[in-house]
Amino acid sequence: MTRSTRTRGGWALLGLTPFAVYVLLFLAVPTVLALSTGFFDGDGALTFDNLSALGDPVILRTFGNSFLLSAVTALLGALIGALVCYAMLGMRPDGFVRTVVDAGSSVLAQFGGVMLAFAFMATIGLQGIVTRLLLDLAGIDIYEQEYWLYAMPGLIIVYLYFQVPLMVITFMPALEGLRVQWAEANATLGGSRFTYWRRIAVPVLAPSFLGCLLLLFANAFSSYATAAALVSQGAIIVPLQIRGALISETVLGRENLAGALALGMIIVMIVLMFAYSLLQRRAERWQR
Repeated sequence: MTRSTRTRGGWALLGLTPFAVYVLLFLAVPTVLALSTGFFDGDGALTFDNLSALGDPVILRTFGNSFLLSAVTALLGALIGALVCYAMLGMRPDGFVRTVVDAGSSVLAQFGGVMLAFAFMATIGLQGIVTRLLLDLAGIDIYEQEYWLYAMPGLIIVYLYFQVPLMVITFMPALEGLRVQWAEANATLGGSRFTYWRRIAVPVLAPSFLGCLLLLFANAFSSYATAAALVSQGAIIVPLQIRGALISETVLGRENLAGALALGMIIVMIVLMFAYSLLQRRAERWQR
């Protein structure tokens, strides 16, 4: 290795320093704190009482709600997003519609948190613009039965707002990876369009689709700010349960319950990301 090569390698490592510091402060340190605090009580003594609380029916129900919310929004987001990608497949990559959809998806996939919750509350909330217009002009009260926007049904609708764009920007490259030669070979051998999708396209796209599905599941499972802004009372999902454990003054003897809950979430995320990496390796075989 020459001196110039070593110098370039040193500058490259130096350029990664800001990213490494960011990962250390906002990923590694919080993860270590979450893993460690779950095994200690408020006095710093080692205990497994926090972990035993994960078997509490209330907490199990909260995890079940998180799994349900993540699964429903991931599945609906994946299906809708895949249809959008298929509709754009025949368009020019540099065309107006394709450019607008790509740009909009990139922005909306990150448009979560308090801003998204406020947008929905201002539009279809209890005193939202659409809600008042429907009530005043047509006599339709969309909250006649229940305040669904501030419960699980509302979270599903709001989460889809960023789940569908995320599916579009992650699944579109896989659809574009389908080679024209495969369709031509299928037609040459007398295969129909249905045969092409059943025997070629679907098996090739399946790992990418399932990988995107897991990514959407993890994205919904770990989302906090949007749900926190919408649901002010109760803790129907795990991130809100963690918030309650951190600010509660009534959970005596389990002050570090939030760490145990975070540990449960981290385990779920590790399993999801491991499965996602395996599916991505399988998908990359067809892109070489």
